[in-house]
Order: sequence, then structure tokens, then C-alpha cells
Amino acid sequence: MPQIGFNRRDLVASALAAAGLAALSRPEPARAEGTELPMTPACEGRAAVTRRQTEGPYFTASSPLKRDLRGDGPGEMLVLSGFVLTPQCRPVGGALVDLWHANASGDYDNAGFLFRGHQFTDAQGRYQFITRMPGLYPGRTRHFHVKVRAGQGPVLTTQLYFPSEPGNARDGIFDRALLMDIRAAEGGRLGRFDFVIAA
Repeated sequence: MPQIGFNRRDLVASALAAAGLAALSRPEPARAEGTELPMTPACEGRAAVTRRQTEGPYFTASSPLKRDLRGDGPGEMLVLSGFVLTPQCRPVGGALVDLWHANASGDYDNAGFLFRGHQFTDAQGRYQFITRMPGLYPGRTRHFHVKVRAGQGPVLTTQLYFPSEPGNARDGIFDRALLMDIRAAEGGRLGRFDFVIAA
């Protein structure tokens, strides 16, 4: 019978992922250093649809079905979790969430699929990626690229930003409405962002 071994890195990643999922069970407004994000998933009336942004020059179609990207390179671990919701704050199960970003040095893998992956939300509309902090490259602040699509509906293409980044003020396409809620956790950081799509 094969033995299954766990190293400290796997245990830390599992703990971060569990903490990220546990945080999703609390539908309170997300706050990132004084910046209040949209009140989801517990919103009253209608929530604003997540703002669109350019996909940039580094998108690669047909990313692998993969939510754990930490094996793609070094860097500080970050667990990004959230919901995909309708404007009425109803969860969107089975929605495609495609994530790509630069490595710790600020480079994109344009020949393969490092730091690129997609998944589908569960029945409660939840998604989660385990990845690394993206690096910086000239002219841009730190960010993630994301595409979200429910069924055959329209594709939401956008970018997510980190609070308190010095480059935010200098980045011409930075949008405060796309700030993630980021907090420190043992072994890395927890990120939260809820996408609202016209489903």
C-alpha cells in the first residue's frame, strides 16, 4: 500500500485554503485597509456588475483545469477565494473562472501555462485558487487577470488589484472597484473578491 506523505508546505497550503473557504461562510462586507468593497454576497436590492478591463497582451486560451498554481514557481503563497454571483446576489454554479498572472519576477509564461489555470464554481458559486504573489513589471501595478463566464453567457474580462500598492496611483487603468480584500495569514496571504456577472 503506497504511503501518502505531507510536507510542511502542503500543510500550510491546506490550512490557508481551509481558512479561505471558512471566510466565505461569513457574508459580511469585505474591507481592505479602509476601502470597502461591494457588499456581496449579502446585498440589498441589486449589486453592481463587476467592471470590465482589458485582457492585456498575455492571455493564452485553453488554460489547464487547475486551481493550485503554487507549483508553477517561487514566491509568497496567496489563496484567492470568492463567489460568482448574479446582480440579485444569487450564486452562479458551474461558472468558468480563468486566472493568469506574472511570476514573482514580473514575467508571463507565453510559451506554456505557468501561473495560468481555470476552474468551475461549485453549487454555491464559490471558487478558489492557491497561487503566488505576482511580481511587478514596468508600467503596471501588481495585479491578476481574470475571465468569468456562466454557461454560454457573455465573458467578463477584468483585472484584480492589491490594496496599498505604491504603483496603484501611477497605473493608468487601476480601478479601486477592483481591489481585493487581502489579509495576512500564517504562511502567506488570503485574498477575497466576489464577481458579479450578468447571468
